[in-house]
Amino acid sequence: MSSRLHPDIEKAYSVLDTGIPIDFELASALGRLPDSEVLDLVSLANKVKNRYAADGGAVHACSIINAKSGHCGENCSFCAQSSHNSATIDVYGLVEEAKLLDSAREAYRQGVRHFGIVTSGYGYMKSTPEFQRILGMIDTLHRELPEMHVCADLGMIGEEQATALAERGIVHYNMNLQVNPERYGELIADTHTIDERIATIRLLRSKGISVCSGGIIGTGESMQDRISLIFKLRELDVDVVPLNVLVPIKGTRLEASAPVPVPEIAKTFAICRLVHPDRTIKFAAGRETLMKDFQGLLMLAGASGFLTGGYLTTRGRDTASDRVLAEQVAMFA
Repeated sequence: MSSRLHPDIEKAYSVLDTGIPIDFELASALGRLPDSEVLDLVSLANKVKNRYAADGGAVHACSIINAKSGHCGENCSFCAQSSHNSATIDVYGLVEEAKLLDSAREAYRQGVRHFGIVTSGYGYMKSTPEFQRILGMIDTLHRELPEMHVCADLGMIGEEQATALAERGIVHYNMNLQVNPERYGELIADTHTIDERIATIRLLRSKGISVCSGGIIGTGESMQDRISLIFKLRELDVDVVPLNVLVPIKGTRLEASAPVPVPEIAKTFAICRLVHPDRTIKFAAGRETLMKDFQGLLMLAGASGFLTGGYLTTRGRDTASDRVLAEQVAMFA
C-alpha cells in the first residue's frame, strides 16, 4: 500500500529517526504544502519535539516584566513603544527594584522559573548608572529567589556589559531577529541594522550566554522569508526560539495588517521544529488574542514553551490557565 503521507512529509520523517535537521530545500517544499496536509506535518513536529527537545519536550514557561516602557528612538514597525509610532501606552523609566522583585515573586508563586527583565530603547553600549541599577536588580533576584532563572532583554550591548551579565549568570538573553535578515530594514526598522543585532548575538555567545532569538509572523513576510529566518537562527546556534504572531496595535505602522491564516502559522512552527529538533521553541505573543481556539494546536506543532502572564504592551493570559494548558499538552507526549 502506498504511503498516505505527502511525499515531502515522508522525507521529513528522517528527523524523527536521526535527530538531524531537514535542509533548506526540504523546508521550502514543506512551506508549500497545501492546507489539507498541515495536520500530518504538525503530528511529525510534535513527535520530534517529544523525542529530541530539551527536557523531553516538557513545557518551558517564562514570564517578563516591562521594566522600562516607551520613549524608544528606534522605528520598529510593530512596536507600541517606538517614539516614531503613536500608540497609547504607559510610559515610564526604569522601575524601582521593589516593583521588579514583587513581579518576580508573583511569577515564582505561580510556578514560573524563568523571569526576564525587558527594557525599551536601543540598548547599553556603555556602562551607565541605569545599567548598573539593572545589574543590582539581577543580584537581588539571585539573592531573594535563588531558584529563579534570570533572563534579560536590554537591547544592543557592548563587550563590558556582556561580560557583566555573564558574570551574573544570566540564563538567556533575548535578541530577536524578527524577520528574514535580508528584509529587516524594509519590514521592521531602519534606525539600526540587522547586523547590529547579529553582532550582539555573537558577542553574547562568545561570553557563554545562551541566546533567545526568534521572530514575528505577520509583518508582511512570505513563508520563504520565515524559512530564511529559521535557518539564520540555526546558523547563529541560538538556544531558544520565540515565535510571535503579530498583534496589530493601533498607532503602529502595522496596525492594519491582515491576520496570517492558521494553517500557515502551524506550518511555520512545525518547520521551525524540524530545523531545530533539540531547541526550546517558545510560543510568545498572539497566543490567546490572535490564535484563541487554535493555540493548543500550535503548542502541538513543535512548540515546547510559552511566555505567560502578559507581554510588554499587550495583555497575556493568566498563569493558572496556562498551567492547565501545559498539563493538557503533556498528554500528547
